[in-house]
Amino acid sequence: MAKALDQIVEDFRTRPLDGAPYAYVTLDALQVKCREGGRTVNVCVVHAVGVNQEGFRESLGLDVVTAEDGAAWLAYVRGLVARGLAGVKLVSSDAHPGLVDAIAATLPGASWQRCRTHFMRNLLTRVPKSAQSFVATMVRTIFAQPDAATVHEQHARIVAQLQARFPEAAALLDEAAADLLAFTAFPKEHWRQVWSNNSLERLNKEIRRRTDVVGIFPDRAAIIRLVGAVLAEQHDEWAVARRYMSAESIAKTLTDPPLDEPEEVIAIAAAA
Repeated sequence: MAKALDQIVEDFRTRPLDGAPYAYVTLDALQVKCREGGRTVNVCVVHAVGVNQEGFRESLGLDVVTAEDGAAWLAYVRGLVARGLAGVKLVSSDAHPGLVDAIAATLPGASWQRCRTHFMRNLLTRVPKSAQSFVATMVRTIFAQPDAATVHEQHARIVAQLQARFPEAAALLDEAAADLLAFTAFPKEHWRQVWSNNSLERLNKEIRRRTDVVGIFPDRAAIIRLVGAVLAEQHDEWAVARRYMSAESIAKTLTDPPLDEPEEVIAIAAAA
């Protein structure tokens, strides 16, 4: 039974991507335990989800790596490109060291969106605990604006307001502007889906639920077997579910620059 499942998972995770455009890609990783060399070690499952030109999500595959470093991400994303990943306009992920460089090296022309959820956690470590709720509320107002121009204006306003009391937080928010606000260069109807990794929350919870039952895997092949089966099942569900994004809005994204893009935001993106 395991051999039959292994072949299904292997076919799924190595299938050609046919060069069709995937406007948006989200990269993420989860840590699991397995036995290697007589020891129990932590390894990382890296995986990717893309939105195809029809507006449906697809699981693009997975791999198990020793550590979530630049070399591992570079090899993984190169593998996706070799299988036909193309047309990527925006990649969403956290700011793990090496990951951003891997994206730039393998997906030229793609923008990087720094996950706002992960960024908020990093930002709040730079303010006292008593002020964290206040600062978080202020920063969220940046993402509540009605259009791209006012998002950028509100970001600058919040940086200025934080400068006096929390200069370290203000500096980080200012430094991250281009990556944190990359989503504004794309159609507004996509903003909530691309400005963070939260779109993978349900999928990651399901993976974690399955891996927690096992606890410690006997080897890496067992990890790929289980997680690959979960991803393949989710991939099939997405194929027959409601579109994640409309085909019309995806078509706007695939133009260069995206349609309906305000001129001032195009200028900001070009300067960045």
